[in-house]
Amino acid sequence: MQRPQPFTLAVPVNHTDHILGPASARVTIVEYGDFECPSCGQAYPAVKILLKHFGDRVRFVFRHFPLLEVHPHAELAAEAAEAAGAQHKFWQMHDLLFENQLHLKANNLREYAQRAELDLERYDYEMKEHLYLQRVHEHIDSGAKSGVRSTPGFFVNGVVEDVSFGLERLHQAVETALGK
Repeated sequence: MQRPQPFTLAVPVNHTDHILGPASARVTIVEYGDFECPSCGQAYPAVKILLKHFGDRVRFVFRHFPLLEVHPHAELAAEAAEAAGAQHKFWQMHDLLFENQLHLKANNLREYAQRAELDLERYDYEMKEHLYLQRVHEHIDSGAKSGVRSTPGFFVNGVVEDVSFGLERLHQAVETALGK
């Protein structure tokens, strides 16, 4: 098996991903994020603005990359997002988690599940059994193989985009990929 180049997306976007925007979009942005990460929280509204600005020319993929050593609630929050995704409410839960990222304990997550109108009996069972933990770990592994070390980690059309000095770089990378 050939090893992927560092800092390129090791696992291509596929049908198991959480995707906003059309498959026909010329630009695909993949974010490896952590619901408890302050930088991801700052990126969240900027990404929303970027997606609105570029419309159907861009699609957005979110993958989990909880930094367990520094964010003790991030992994459980990722599991809650996956549980919501199983009920076709991933993006609703994604938004609730980022909008309330200082409150990500289990009881808070259940409250967000209720707000998202999830089937709570199913949610409680799936969270108790950690049904989606393997999926979260698959995202972490794919991020690590792609060279992600911190969050948020962004890729534009499969190539890493360094946003450590601000999200303007992400906007410029999308414009470049669109040929502007």
